[in-house]
Amino acid sequence: MIDFFKAIYDWWVGFFGVEQFIKIVKSGDYSSFLTYDGFISIIGPLFPIVMVLEIIMALILKKFKAINYKISFFSFVLNAFVGRFISIAAMVFCIGLFEKYAIFKISFTWYWFIYGYIVWELAHFVYHYLGHKVRLFWCLHSTHHAPQTMNLSISYAHFFLEGPYADVIRTTICILLGVSPPMLIVIMFIDGFWGGFIHIGENLAKTGKMGFLNKFILTPSHHRMHHAKNPLYMDTNFCNLLNIWDRVFGTYQSENPAITIEYGITRKMKPNSFIDSYFGEFGALVMDMKKAPGIGNKILYIFMPPGWSHTGENQTAKKVRREYLKTHLPEKNNAGNNIHTSENKIATVLKS
Repeated sequence: MIDFFKAIYDWWVGFFGVEQFIKIVKSGDYSSFLTYDGFISIIGPLFPIVMVLEIIMALILKKFKAINYKISFFSFVLNAFVGRFISIAAMVFCIGLFEKYAIFKISFTWYWFIYGYIVWELAHFVYHYLGHKVRLFWCLHSTHHAPQTMNLSISYAHFFLEGPYADVIRTTICILLGVSPPMLIVIMFIDGFWGGFIHIGENLAKTGKMGFLNKFILTPSHHRMHHAKNPLYMDTNFCNLLNIWDRVFGTYQSENPAITIEYGITRKMKPNSFIDSYFGEFGALVMDMKKAPGIGNKILYIFMPPGWSHTGENQTAKKVRREYLKTHLPEKNNAGNNIHTSENKIATVLKS
């Protein structure tokens, strides 16, 4: 019985990330909080604590529904035992393989840190963009978009192979462009914290715009649009903290107060189904490949964007959004052309 309660205690300590904090407190050496590890021990637990506060606020407001956390909970449990270790291994492998090919190497100074973060955002943009534009990668990423509500637990809703896929791309780009492994780890910690925070729901952050910061960084408001299936918001705001590359490639989108955000994916799926959110897109891909004539079309389904069809009756996010802009925002027809130009520009960059 004692072992059982100890296991529960260890799980909670691990979930909240307070193990290092507890060790420092027990040691009595509070000066350790001034070190990097000490700083991490303070910042690390903030996200899960805020998530618990979000749940408590939902209970107080009588808006809490356990079903809204189902996909995230089961994804977290599965990924905690599988995906995390594969992801770490993928990152270490890429560092060892590509570090010697870096075009140059930067020092750990504040100005090079800014450079490193901009490079990281580029790497994150590439991974995230491909996750929406390549059908196979969308199968990995779609689990994160399947929930039909927004709350902090959504940051745990990922297919177990998405982390390794993301880290291979992000680590490789960063290492080749000179970001050192120690700096990369610090950046990944900051990115992970902010990437979790921007999923905060309306119960704790009603608009999620964060005042004047909404003009300079990607806030929860921007990320809510990224999770929306509304045509205007499809495939926008791919960056995580700095919106530099979304602006460069024309995928930045500000919120329209007149449009109510509808969360989820456009494919008809069983509401709040973990199995469907986790494996549904793979099943849909297999069915499309099965119906497609010829090996060429079958292969194209793997690499073309979601919504592409060998019959020509495409319903890709690019097409749906452009048609929406032409129909509902005629005064912004040029925006539709800009989207087309920007996406071609992105495709050119990714192929080069």
